[in-house]
Amino acid sequence: MLTPRVPLNPQPTGEIIPTITTLGTVVPHNPAQAQAPCGCQHHAPAPAPAAPVASRPAVQLTPGALLLLVGGGTAAVLVVGTVLVSMLLAVAVTAGALAIVALVVRSLIASEQKQHRR
Repeated sequence: MLTPRVPLNPQPTGEIIPTITTLGTVVPHNPAQAQAPCGCQHHAPAPAPAAPVASRPAVQLTPGALLLLVGGGTAAVLVVGTVLVSMLLAVAVTAGALAIVALVVRSLIASEQKQHRR
């Protein structure tokens, strides 16, 4: 119901779309009928660029760069691990505090009910 409807053209119309020349006049363009030059400015396709010569690998790792990469990865793992452990500890402390509060409230409700029975 709310989906957009895109109009479809099941059959091609055969309509030729005119091109605009440099003079601003509209000339219908149909290269299949062009026995004489059509007056359009057709350009030859650009030549493909030559493939670069791979004389060495794209990334070179020196021993210093490798040590820096390993050290940075280790630091990132330690920081992420510390954050995750601290979040887990916060959840555990919150759960423990809620459990203690639940026991205290339960005890207060039980003692309140015992006093009303007497």
